Amino acid sequence: MEVKTAKFKETPAATKVTVSGAEAVIKCLLEEGTDTIYGYPGGAIMPVYDELYKYRDTLHHVLTRHEQGATHAAQGYARVTGKVGVAIATSGPGATNLITGIADAQLDSTPMVVITGQVGSHLLGSDAFQEIDIVGISTPITKWNYQITKASEIPEIFAKAFYIARSGRPGPVLIDITKDAQFASMEFSYKKCSGIRSYIPYPEVDPEAVQLAAEAMNNAKKPLIVFGQGVILGSAEELFRQVVERSGIPAAWTILGLSALPTAHELNVGMVGMHGNYGPNILTNECDVLIAIGMRFDDRVTGNLEKYAKQATIIHFEIDPAEINKNVQVQIPVLGDVKESLELLLNYLKPNEHPQWHQEFKKYYDQEYEKVIKNDLNANVGELKMAEVIDEINTCFKGDAIIVSDVGQHQMVTCRYAKFNSTRSNVTSGGLGTMGFALPAALGAKMGSPEREVVAIIGDGGYQMTIQELGTIFQTRAAVKIVILNNGFLGMVRQWQQMFFEKRYASTELVNPDFVTIAKGYHIKTNQVTERAQLKDAIKEMYDAQEPYFLEVKVEKEENVFPMIPTGAAVSEIRLE
Repeated sequence: MEVKTAKFKETPAATKVTVSGAEAVIKCLLEEGTDTIYGYPGGAIMPVYDELYKYRDTLHHVLTRHEQGATHAAQGYARVTGKVGVAIATSGPGATNLITGIADAQLDSTPMVVITGQVGSHLLGSDAFQEIDIVGISTPITKWNYQITKASEIPEIFAKAFYIARSGRPGPVLIDITKDAQFASMEFSYKKCSGIRSYIPYPEVDPEAVQLAAEAMNNAKKPLIVFGQGVILGSAEELFRQVVERSGIPAAWTILGLSALPTAHELNVGMVGMHGNYGPNILTNECDVLIAIGMRFDDRVTGNLEKYAKQATIIHFEIDPAEINKNVQVQIPVLGDVKESLELLLNYLKPNEHPQWHQEFKKYYDQEYEKVIKNDLNANVGELKMAEVIDEINTCFKGDAIIVSDVGQHQMVTCRYAKFNSTRSNVTSGGLGTMGFALPAALGAKMGSPEREVVAIIGDGGYQMTIQELGTIFQTRAAVKIVILNNGFLGMVRQWQQMFFEKRYASTELVNPDFVTIAKGYHIKTNQVTERAQLKDAIKEMYDAQEPYFLEVKVEKEENVFPMIPTGAAVSEIRLE
C-alpha cells in the first residue's frame, strides 16, 4: 500500500470569510458533519458557546449535568452511529472532569473529538485561575492531542483531529484552545484531511498471510473463532457472517463484539472471558486453531496467559500492529483492515461443518444450562434474579433494542442473556470498566438512533455516580428506558468478598435513597417492581412508553454471577458454582 501524505481540498479563495476563532470552531464541526455535541460551558470556552448560540438551529448542543456525562454521552452516540462523538468543556476542572470518559474511549476504541477551553496564551505556565495542562494529562489516554494558541491553526487542526479519531483503529482526540485564539479574527477556509505523513491507519493486507490463515482454517479439526468489536468498527459484520457460515466454525464473542453476529445465529456459541459461557472458555484450551478477529486478547478474556490456548495455532486478524503478539504469541498474524482481510479470506475459504466439534459445545452448554442458566431464568421462588429481568426485556423488545449496560454483576448478566438481532446494539464500558457509564451513554445512544428503543441496565451503585444526568434526560425528553437492578450492594465486589475474602463485606453494602421519588422529581414516569408477579406488566408498560421511563427492580441481594474464572486461573478452569 502506498504511504499516504497529507491531502487537503481547500475552499476556493472567493468563498473565504473573516470570522473569529470561536466561530471557526463551529464551522469546522459543521464541515465534518457534526449535528450533536455534548458539553458544559465555562469561562475559558465561553467565546465558543457564544457562537453556538448563534448556530443553535444548525448544531444541537446538549447541556449535560457533569462533564463526565458529556464524554459518555458522546461515546454512546458514536457507538451506535459509527460517527465521531463530540464533547466540549471549559478549562481546569471542566477539562479534568472529562478524563474518565476520554480514557474509556481510548480503551474501547471509540471515535471522539474533545474540545477544551484554555486560559489566554500569555498566561500559560503561570498557574492562572483554572489553568491546567490538559494536553499533558491526556497524552497517555488520547490517540492525538494538540493545543491551539493561534486562530489560524483551527481549521487544519480540526481536520486532522476528525481524520485521526475516525480512521484506522478509532479513538479519542483532544483539542485545547486558548481563549485569545477563540477571540482572534482569521480568514476561514476548510481543508478536509484525507491523510497525514507517517500515519498509516490502514496497514496493507498481505495476501500470503490471508492464504496461510485460510489454509489453517480449512484443515482444522477443532477450530474456534473469537470475535471482538473490530468487526463492528470495521463495518465487516456481513463479511464476517459469511466467513462463519462458509467455514462452519463456532464463533464466540468478547463483550464488545456482542451483536456483530445475531445472538440467535446457530454458529454463535456465546461469550468468552471471566463470566462467559462454559463451552467456549473450556474449548479455547482444546481447539486446534484459534481465529481471533478484531479482538485484543484482554486479560478478562484470556485468564492466565501461561495456560491460554497453548495447544492451538493462533490466527490474529488485527488493524493495530501494536496488538500483534502484545499479550499472546500468534503463529499467523493478518494485519490490516478487517473488511479487506475477510473479503480476501472468502476467496480461499472452503465450505465445512464440523458437526462433531459442535457437539462438544452443546455438551458443555447443557451442563451450564442445568447448573446455571435454568436457575437464573426460571427461579420461580425467592427473590427476583437479574437474568429474569433481562429475559423479560428480550420477550418484550424482541431483540431489537439497543441495550446500554453499566459495569458490575448486572453488566455480565446483561451480556450473557440479552438478545440482539442487529449490530451496534450492545453498548457498554469494556476496557476501563467505568461505573456511571450507562445513564449518559444511553442518552447519547438514543440521540444517535432516535428511531430505536434504548434500554439502560444499571446497578444501584453505578447509577448514583452519574444520577444527575436524569436532569439532561428530563430537559431533552430523550425517551430512554432506565432499568435499575437494585440489590443494595456493590454486587461484583461483594461477590469477590464472599468467594475470596471470607464474606468480609467491607464497604460494599449500600444504603440507597428512594430512587422512584428522585426520578419523579425529574418528572420522569416511574414504576417499581418488588415481586416477580409484577415484572411482566411493568416491562410492557415501559416498552409502550413514548417518553423517558424509570423502572426500579428489587433483585436478590446476594446473587452471584456464574460461570466464573477466578483470578489467576486458566479459561479451562472456569467454575459453574
